Amino acid sequence: MSERTRIKICGVSRPEDTEAAADAGADAIGLVFHSASPRHVSIEAAAALARGLPPFVTPVGLFVNAAAATIAEACAAIPNLVLQFHGDENAGECAAAGRPFLKAARMAPGFDLLDFARRFSAAQALLLDTHAEGWGGSGKVFDWSLVPRAVPHRLVLSGGLHAANVAAGIQAVRPWAVDVSSGVESSRGVKDAVAIRAFCDAVREADSRIDASVS
Repeated sequence: MSERTRIKICGVSRPEDTEAAADAGADAIGLVFHSASPRHVSIEAAAALARGLPPFVTPVGLFVNAAAATIAEACAAIPNLVLQFHGDENAGECAAAGRPFLKAARMAPGFDLLDFARRFSAAQALLLDTHAEGWGGSGKVFDWSLVPRAVPHRLVLSGGLHAANVAAGIQAVRPWAVDVSSGVESSRGVKDAVAIRAFCDAVREADSRIDASVS
């Protein structure tokens, strides 16, 4: 049996969204601390959401070129917070908080993911997202063929995923995890419980098909 694909529901901002993600079988939720995002939450609100999570569902904090003091405040408020960096942070800045972290790679033609993986070898995983102007997700899919086959790292596939295309992404990239935000929303920044359930079910179905093909 192949290793199952983990699921992260990003941009969660309401208690009912964290409940829907956990009930659908998500492994992690994403809490956005980038103030320019429509999915931004305060540290106080994020801590309340994290306290409502059941065991084994991990809170992940998304930062973009944040001050060290802001990261430290979030870590103090959410003791089990995993960090996710989407800005110009270098490897030392990502590791400075002493927490497990993910580093986002902005995928585009010519981007050297293997060199990026070497530079961020201390990351728990690399999150592959679509290159966009400015910072934050574009809600668009990148060319999955840009991902080399031999990246020495766990990969989290992101960028424009939803229930109808996540199976194809899993088949193409074979990521360790998938990350979805706008693909499970009823309106910008508002998650939809039915869409979250459909996305998680599609991931499980994709894993089952891969298992069947190799058995």
